[in-house]
Amino acid sequence: MRSIFLLLFLLTVADAQRSSEFRICAFNLHHYGDSKSRKSDVMLTLARIITRCDVCLLQEVRDSKGTAVPQLLQTIKRYDSTSSYQHVSSERLGRSESYQEQYVFIYRTETVTVTDLYQYPDDLKGDEDAFSREPFVVRFKAPRTVIKEFVLIPQHTTPSNTTKELDALYDVLQRVKKMWRTENVMLLGDFNADCGYLAKKNRKNVRLITDKNLYWLIPDDSDTTVKLSTSCSYDRIVVNGETFNSAVVPSSAQPFNFQQEYGLTEEQALDVSDHYPVEVLLKVVRSRSFAGGASRSSSVCVFGTLLFLLQVFM
Repeated sequence: MRSIFLLLFLLTVADAQRSSEFRICAFNLHHYGDSKSRKSDVMLTLARIITRCDVCLLQEVRDSKGTAVPQLLQTIKRYDSTSSYQHVSSERLGRSESYQEQYVFIYRTETVTVTDLYQYPDDLKGDEDAFSREPFVVRFKAPRTVIKEFVLIPQHTTPSNTTKELDALYDVLQRVKKMWRTENVMLLGDFNADCGYLAKKNRKNVRLITDKNLYWLIPDDSDTTVKLSTSCSYDRIVVNGETFNSAVVPSSAQPFNFQQEYGLTEEQALDVSDHYPVEVLLKVVRSRSFAGGASRSSSVCVFGTLLFLLQVFM
């Protein structure tokens, strides 16, 4: 009986902590499709990772049969039955019919809603080959955050064309800002923005890097790869403008080392993905009555109740 109440208390504290933060994540799932969706241990780990986030961008989703994404949603809903999750997906993108991917956003409906969608066309300045996988742009409304609403522009660059695609993202950003009349834009995903794919000499040619109004939140020395033999900051989060940057919890942007967090071997972690997800916290609104701690107060109340019940049943 003691164990049951302790478990209830820990779950309550976890819920309280989650209610006091808002997390945006981006995760390259490394060839997620029918085969991976059949591995129960992998699916459980994916559910544990994704349910940490209020909004989670998934990349390298290769769901040609249309079954892998629904299976992931079912696993997530079984794992976290206390919340409601929805998703929006791009069309299948890619130059080759034999290799195409989708961008998928999974989000918690209690904290965020989708208000607009935009599949970016491949027509930048007459260049019909700017992207292998054109951005699938989504606008979200998130009343609990101080920013209230924001736009996410995802991108999984092609390693051989990283410099060109990152620079082209700048044009996407300008179009989206003008189209939706907003400055609250975040760009995120597997940019391949490190090691051999983005040479230091080429960075001066990438407007997404040189524009001082853009803030790269994942440091260059971060390792977003699972393999011990690599150390590269491929996956990034970039915010547009000081207003959005000031709405970010300082120092919260980082890779999430799920291998260490969940006690997995390197082999087990690589079954999930060869990338770590990257994440960032947005500041949330706290009411006056809250005084910075409504969640904490409710936890204390529940803790007192549990202590009382423990005394009764022990």
